[in-house]
Amino acid sequence: MGKVHSPEELMNYISNMNRDNSVVQFSIPGKGKFTLVLQEEDDQTIKADVEANPELQRMILEAQEQYKKGLEMPTSDFLKSFSAKDFI
Repeated sequence: MGKVHSPEELMNYISNMNRDNSVVQFSIPGKGKFTLVLQEEDDQTIKADVEANPELQRMILEAQEQYKKGLEMPTSDFLKSFSAKDFI
């Protein structure tokens, strides 16, 4: 476990991280011990999800159609439509 004494040292740890070197443990004097984990972002797009799941495609098309017809409702209004009685 290395000690980090400056932002530059911390950036050096981060810049050396990759898929094979994805976990770094270090300590910052006066602050404590840290574990930094690199998690790669999923590059899969919504398009790929839709192509893999026809039901998702149907749901998106249905939502787009409802939006065009003015049938949408903001989440805040949807939540306001509930009362305590709905959860009993």
